[in-house]
Amino acid sequence: MATLQYPNFPRANVLVLASDAIQALLPSTLISQADALLDAHRLEDVADLAEQHRKRLQSTLNVDRHDLDELRYVNQRLGFQFFQETLFDDAGNRLFEGELDPCVLVSYYPELRGDLFREDEFVAVMAGVAEHMPTEDSVDDIIAANLVRNYSPHLAPNTREAPPTVELRNILSMAARDMLESYLRKWRRKVAVETATPQLQAVRMVVDTVLAKLHVNTGKLPELYTLIDQPNAIVLSELEPVLIKSRHFNALCKLYEQRNDDAKLLETWSRLVGGEWADPDISDPLSRMFDLLSDKKDRALIQQWMPWLVENDSDRALKLLMSTMSTKRRAEDDRTLLREIRDASPEAGAQLLEHLVIHRRSSDPELHTQLAHTYADQLLACLTDESTSKLWRAKVSSYTSGRSDTPFITYFATTTPDSEHKRTRLKTVLFLQGSSLYDPDAIRTRLSAHVKLLKLELAILEGKLGNHRSALAILVHDLNDATSAEAYCTLGGEVVPAKTAQAIGERAGLQPWAALVTPLAAPGKQVKPGAAPLKKTKTVDDEVKKDLVMILLEVYMSGGEATADRTAQLLNSQAMNLDVVDVISMIPPEWPLRVLSTFVTRSLRRTLHAHHEGQIVKAISQGQNLVVAEQTWDAIREQGAIIEEPLEDDEDGDDGTGEKLGLELGERVQGEPASFNEKVALHAVSFPVPGDGDDVVNIDVSPEGLGEEDGLTASNPGSEVGSGT
Repeated sequence: MATLQYPNFPRANVLVLASDAIQALLPSTLISQADALLDAHRLEDVADLAEQHRKRLQSTLNVDRHDLDELRYVNQRLGFQFFQETLFDDAGNRLFEGELDPCVLVSYYPELRGDLFREDEFVAVMAGVAEHMPTEDSVDDIIAANLVRNYSPHLAPNTREAPPTVELRNILSMAARDMLESYLRKWRRKVAVETATPQLQAVRMVVDTVLAKLHVNTGKLPELYTLIDQPNAIVLSELEPVLIKSRHFNALCKLYEQRNDDAKLLETWSRLVGGEWADPDISDPLSRMFDLLSDKKDRALIQQWMPWLVENDSDRALKLLMSTMSTKRRAEDDRTLLREIRDASPEAGAQLLEHLVIHRRSSDPELHTQLAHTYADQLLACLTDESTSKLWRAKVSSYTSGRSDTPFITYFATTTPDSEHKRTRLKTVLFLQGSSLYDPDAIRTRLSAHVKLLKLELAILEGKLGNHRSALAILVHDLNDATSAEAYCTLGGEVVPAKTAQAIGERAGLQPWAALVTPLAAPGKQVKPGAAPLKKTKTVDDEVKKDLVMILLEVYMSGGEATADRTAQLLNSQAMNLDVVDVISMIPPEWPLRVLSTFVTRSLRRTLHAHHEGQIVKAISQGQNLVVAEQTWDAIREQGAIIEEPLEDDEDGDDGTGEKLGLELGERVQGEPASFNEKVALHAVSFPVPGDGDDVVNIDVSPEGLGEEDGLTASNPGSEVGSGT
């Protein structure tokens, strides 16, 4: 550990030259005097000598470095001599005056040294000092050797077991540690005012760490906290096991906070919360954990500790998690986190799942299906309560016994006393209606056993599955909810309209659930933003509406005369989407005429109106065509016309078809379509000059040529071809 540093040699002022040698008259140096006195064991004389030399140097303005090294040498030699003779107070003072590196002194305390030093580390020590350093491994060995040297064999049975020597050994051990503590305090004050260097930082680490260990071992907590609160270079890995063993967890937490070791800090607090550790100086460690995680906002650390936090305080844990969740999370991460939370607390898992789907608007079908099953579980749990079951049964009976224009869901929300069961059912209805990512068939299977109480939910699920007739039958015949049935047709298969959902959400504080229900876009109008942060609209095809209205009409008619009034009302309100012929064929013969009178009257009036409107449009179109023809007449006349002559004359003329102007209209030529036989004006063709003997001649169609019988005159008088219009 120690490397040798040799002192400078003394300088001679007088030299004696001989024939075969040179001799020097050397003055008696401080080192030689001190060594001689130490060899004679005159320790007090060595101390006086060192003190005299120190005073002489203090009176000198320019002190030579060699003189300082000599004084350091003497103090270190004297200090180690005191140390070996267990005169620890004197040893500490002399070693500090000699500026001995604290690492050298600490090396004699293996229980405090720990792993602060590596085997390949060395400290510079003057050669004369290193030769006289104690050879024992520890201060306890030095004390034991001193006791043997002074008291053996005078004490029985031996110096190690004799009570006087045992007590003396303890006293000397305490003195040795007190000396080390005092020595380190002095060094700590010294290095605090010196310029920081890598070597000095290494010394500070040793001084602060060993000093903290001494405070822990001696129970000096105020001094320990003072050391920790001040800037320090404590090696945490060395002090940590000492603090844990002595159960000083508050001091340990302070060090973790200084080093920003959040992981170990949370681990310590968690053990304090669990009762594994205890420290009265740390109050409410669980709240400290929440505060730390909230301040740091480390998502990885929060997710790591979330299952444990949920077990101990699920409400605060979920609030912390929801406030720090990233908006750009993968579905796999959400599912993994949800699985961990559920393992810790099923209730907290349900809350987290609800947050992911309802508030975070996750589009993961698996999460939507899980939430649907969770709501189904909660709904079925509500039905196990006898009072809730009776209340809901009474609500259904009261609503179906009369006729109301209020939808059943609105009636239930406004007349049922506020309770957690009511809130659960409303959330379930709004989610089942608003989400399109869950598996409705699985949920319907689970709820079908309670069809008498959960008719509305089953109607929604039937609509999600496309079973429109079943859904409308439930609404009309089981719930007597004609309003929702007609809204079902208008909305293309939704039982709960967006406005109704929004009203329920505002009344029951369920705006996030109500926002799942997509409103219907009004033609040409913008939908006002509602409770949803991402408001969307949808459209329903007219053909779908007509099909649903026809299905609803059939459902109404299947109820017989009891639903005749509803049928009439539907016919009158949905006449635009119904065909009068189809409706008349569906009406039972025994129904009174009043059911159809208004519908038929309006249908006939609408049909007649459409017929007259068509005639008007047709007449207007004809007039417009005449105007266009009049405007283009002059341009067409200016272009002229083309007449084709026959290639060969038929001399016989027996059949009366010898002379033809080309081919008859519609007559087919081989390889050419019949439409090519029409005589059309070829605007881009250059016409031949008359008299060239060509088969095609130009016809003058100018107004001046009119007056003949046929209205047209050939421009070539020699031509045999004539034509009339």
